[in-house]
Amino acid sequence: MQSSTEIKKSSASPLKIDCGPLAKFDHTDLASVRRAFSQAPGCQLQQAWLDAEEPGFLPGEVRLGWRDNSILIFAELCDADIFNHATALNQRIWELGDVFEIFLRSSSATAYVELQVTPDSQRLQLRYADADAVRTARATKNLDHALVWGELFQSQTWKTSGRWQVFAEIPSTSVHAEITSLENTEWQFSFSRYDYTHGHSKPVISSTSPHAQADFHRTQEWGTVVFTTHVRTE
Repeated sequence: MQSSTEIKKSSASPLKIDCGPLAKFDHTDLASVRRAFSQAPGCQLQQAWLDAEEPGFLPGEVRLGWRDNSILIFAELCDADIFNHATALNQRIWELGDVFEIFLRSSSATAYVELQVTPDSQRLQLRYADADAVRTARATKNLDHALVWGELFQSQTWKTSGRWQVFAEIPSTSVHAEITSLENTEWQFSFSRYDYTHGHSKPVISSTSPHAQADFHRTQEWGTVVFTTHVRTE
């Protein structure tokens, strides 16, 4: 639900990538996940709306793959103070500590999902029918109409020295019920994060999209991915 009026003219264009299916791997084992995603296309977190990265900004990388009609995502996030106080599904977790966010929309639809994951794999699941639904949520400060209580996706997280990692597996039908095959389909995507530090009142935010304004829901700046049939191996 992040938004800001700070604007910068970004010269960067939205990302465009092709993404092939990944070989099978053990999603509970970090080393196995890293190997599986080692050749997958990736994107870096940035603060495109600023002229220079703010103090406290730490890098992060997100890689994409797919298999068996599920979108697969792996993020590695540098973090000096890893925490989130969420304890249950669909709390306002972006206000409670560190969060990794996933935005996905099929190119054939107006509805999209916003999926958030904490370092302890607590989740927030939102589906917006369109841009008007986002404006309504912001105006009313109420997300009830967008919350999804059934399990939309699975996640696994790890904490290592100075960073945390997220693996997410999202069935295509969780985003668009009519898409039962990802093969050769086109999607819009964006990834972002809230990086909190104890003793600081505001988090450092970043996104893989070249947003001219610090608003993660600016869909015109999201990337485009085509899920191809070229198999990537370890």
